[in-house]
Amino acid sequence: MITLQQRSIAHFDLDCFFVSVECLKDRSLIGKPLLVGGQSDRGVVAACSYEARRYGIHSAMPMKTAMRLCPHAIVRSGDMEKYSMYSRWVTDIISRQAPLYEQSSIDEFYLDLTGMDKFFGAEKWTKALRERIILETSLPISFGLASNKLVSKVATNEAKPNGQLVVPYGLERAFLAPMKVEKLPMVGKETAAQLRRRGVETVQTLSEVPVQLLEAWLGKHGIALWNKANGIDETPVVPFHEQKSISTENTFHADTIDLHFLHGELVRMTEKIAFELRQQNKLAGCITVKIRYADFQTVSRQMTIPYSCADHVLLEKVKELFTKLNDRRQLIRLIGVRFSHLVQGNYQISLFEDTQEKIALYQAIDGIKNRFGGDALMRGVNVEQHNERKHRKAGVLPFYKPERYLKEVAKTRPYVS
Repeated sequence: MITLQQRSIAHFDLDCFFVSVECLKDRSLIGKPLLVGGQSDRGVVAACSYEARRYGIHSAMPMKTAMRLCPHAIVRSGDMEKYSMYSRWVTDIISRQAPLYEQSSIDEFYLDLTGMDKFFGAEKWTKALRERIILETSLPISFGLASNKLVSKVATNEAKPNGQLVVPYGLERAFLAPMKVEKLPMVGKETAAQLRRRGVETVQTLSEVPVQLLEAWLGKHGIALWNKANGIDETPVVPFHEQKSISTENTFHADTIDLHFLHGELVRMTEKIAFELRQQNKLAGCITVKIRYADFQTVSRQMTIPYSCADHVLLEKVKELFTKLNDRRQLIRLIGVRFSHLVQGNYQISLFEDTQEKIALYQAIDGIKNRFGGDALMRGVNVEQHNERKHRKAGVLPFYKPERYLKEVAKTRPYVS
C-alpha cells in the first residue's frame, strides 16, 4: 500500500506568465525590463520581467515608484482575455495527460503522479509534459517534483526561470534546511521578522525549534510552520473538476417584469457572490445567468470570461447575459447568477487598468463587509429593494407601486392598458 509519504507530486508554474505572453505577442520585448499594469501615474504593477526585478521592482508596487527605479522600463497595459486564453490552453494540455491535477491559480498546477513509477517513471513523464507545453504554447514553464505539495512548490521556485528540479523521497528536510525562512510558502515579512528577532534565520534552525515553543510564539501558525520546516505536508491534490462554483438565486414574492427591480437584484446578487470570491481568494472564469418565467419554464445562458473577482467586471457581463437571455418579455419568478471555472487568485492580477485608489476601495469595501456584514455597503440601486426585503421579513408590506409595473409592461406589451 502506498503511503502519503511516498507520493509523487509535481508542481508546474508558468514563469512570469503575463510578461511571457506579452513577449509572445511582441518578440522585441524579450530580455528587456518589462512592466505589466496600469500605465498612469496612479497605476499598479501587476507583473514584471526578471530584468525589471533586478532594479528592485515587484508586483503590487505603484507604477510611479517602479518607473523611478527603472526609467527605461517598457510598460504594457495587460490583456486579461489573452492571459486567460493561454491559461486555459495549458490547462487543456495538462488535463489530457495528467491522471489527477489541481489548478491552484491562473498559472500554477499540482499533479499527483503517485504510482506512475511502476509504468513510465514520474520524473521522465513530468519532463515530457513540460516539453509538450513549451512546444505547443511557446511559454516558459518550470516544475518541481517531490513527495508533497510544499516541497514541490519550493523546488519549482528554485528551478526558475524555465527549469526543473527533482527532490528525491527522504531528502525533503535536507533540501529545505539551508534556505532562508522566507523561502517557505506563507512566511511573510512580518513572520520572518519575528523569527529573526529570536535568532531563527534558516529553515534548518526553524526545524530544530521545539514545536511547543513555536506554538507559544505564533499560535497555531507555529505548528504549521514547524511541519513545513521539516518537509511535512499531507495536503491532497484536489481534482480540478471538484472545484465548486459560487452561486445565488432569488424567487420573488410576486412575478415581475419590472426591469429596474430585476437589474437591482442582479447587482445585489453579483456583489454578494463576488465578495465571496474575494473572501476565498478565487477568480471566476465563467458566468451563468438563469431565468425562470411565471409558467415555470427555466432558461440559462453562460459566458466564458477573463478570470476576475471584481464587481464592476463581473456585473457588466452578468447584465449582458441577462439582456440576451430575457427575450420572452414575460413575467419572471426567479433569477440566478453562478460563477464557475474557479481558480485561486486575487484581485491584484487583473488591475491592468485600475489605480491604487481602486485597489484601496475594494479593500475598504471588503473590510467593512467583513466587520459589519454583507449588507453594510451596497450600490444605490439596491437600497430601496433592501428596505423592501427588510419590511417583508418584519411582516410589513412595502408600498406597492403599480405605475412602475404598468409602465414596464407597456414597453413590451403595448396592447395592455
